[in-house]
Amino acid sequence: MTKTNRREFIKGTAWMGAAAAFAGCATTDAGDKLGGAGSMTGYAAPALEKVRVGIVGLGMRGSGAVHRLAAIPGVEVAALCDLFENRVAVQQDWLAKNGRPKARTYFGEEGWKALCESDLDLVYNVTPWTLHAPIALYAMEHGKHAVIEVPSAMTLEECWALVETSERTRRHCMQLENCCYGEVEMLALNLVRNGLLGEVMHGEGAYIHDLRSLNYLDPAKGGYQGYWRLKWNRDHYGNPYPTHGLVPLMQAMNVNRGDRFDYLTCVSTDQVGMDSYAKISFGEDSWQAKLHPRCGDMSTTVIRTVKGKTIMVQHDVTSARPYSRINLLSGTMGCLNDYPFRIALADKPGAGAHEWFDKAKTDAIWEKWRHPLWKIAGELAKKMGGHGGMDFLMDLRTMYCLQNGLPLDMDVYDLAASCSLCELCERSASNRGMPQDVPDFTRGGWETAKPLGIETVDIEKLGLREVKKDESALNV
Repeated sequence: MTKTNRREFIKGTAWMGAAAAFAGCATTDAGDKLGGAGSMTGYAAPALEKVRVGIVGLGMRGSGAVHRLAAIPGVEVAALCDLFENRVAVQQDWLAKNGRPKARTYFGEEGWKALCESDLDLVYNVTPWTLHAPIALYAMEHGKHAVIEVPSAMTLEECWALVETSERTRRHCMQLENCCYGEVEMLALNLVRNGLLGEVMHGEGAYIHDLRSLNYLDPAKGGYQGYWRLKWNRDHYGNPYPTHGLVPLMQAMNVNRGDRFDYLTCVSTDQVGMDSYAKISFGEDSWQAKLHPRCGDMSTTVIRTVKGKTIMVQHDVTSARPYSRINLLSGTMGCLNDYPFRIALADKPGAGAHEWFDKAKTDAIWEKWRHPLWKIAGELAKKMGGHGGMDFLMDLRTMYCLQNGLPLDMDVYDLAASCSLCELCERSASNRGMPQDVPDFTRGGWETAKPLGIETVDIEKLGLREVKKDESALNV
């Protein structure tokens, strides 16, 4: 297979509707060499005594971000923005009722621009997919670090624009991949780092979640504004939402830190689940039944790395099946698999692992190898909420790194590699599974980058304390 450079990748991406130009930023040939001031791998920005955060998007996910961030010492929710003024007012009222400083407020179609131009340290982007890259680019151009909900970029053009802008401005650009902070995912990382799985050769991840009712839900009743997610499924194919199952596997398997994606192939089923739901729920003559989304019911992608390892990623939001991220790591000494959680380890090198451990052995592994971040702050995180606590741990760890001048756990290259699947999977699935080369967004930096360690926080330094299971209230 021939290698494809960045210029060849970008040819033809206009059909994907790249939004970088909307933010006043366009990608140039600087992507073929390391542009700007240098690599962002391991980059640590100057420490911030107080992190002043502006949050854009106060709908399904944004309101939770306001409440979590406001609970972390040394963090000020300094600005709020949404398309609708009433959403801004609700969160401003929440801040006041909980003894937090009043935030500057912005609303309307381009209120986010004024927010990015204001006096902030970090822009926290919780908007629909097509606004993720434009807002982050604008924020970095105006001197702000940017963190972005998933997926953070929908096209290769956007991936490159975020990489180059982060490098040039020396501003962090991190994807808010909360699943990297899930309790099982962090346990798995700890097991891998301590060698219990041996050399990990294969991983499997997914986003399997029946979202049909939410996709068709009237925005006035809590659905996606303007049906934006349904419209994306109407127009696109492949895997538009790969990161929840993928990025934790990338961390455990050292992608961009000792290995990298080489190429992928993707196939998708036809789509019948959305049509079936729409006909039953709204009638055969409804606009919903006549929409006929293009995105298949099940998309399956296989990625091969340059060091000969593989990852399978699936996407299915239209089938009647329970939620799963699969979350499987298979190595020379054992295997971990979630949904339900199971583990099997060999007794010694060369021995087999033919059966899953029983409950007693599994519980012993869980207790001994639970990730330190969950041991220290897990009960606090569960009480703070956000997908069982993973959202709070993500925010806590990110704010801790910014306050202490540490590299973030995920960088712009992790963002770009994972989000590149949005376009590459569509290309592959639309062309009989044709293999697609994955760009090296690090431009060779992966060869010397250090793998992510077992990182945690100094909870006392943060001004927090450990919370026990039987406590009914937080003391933060």
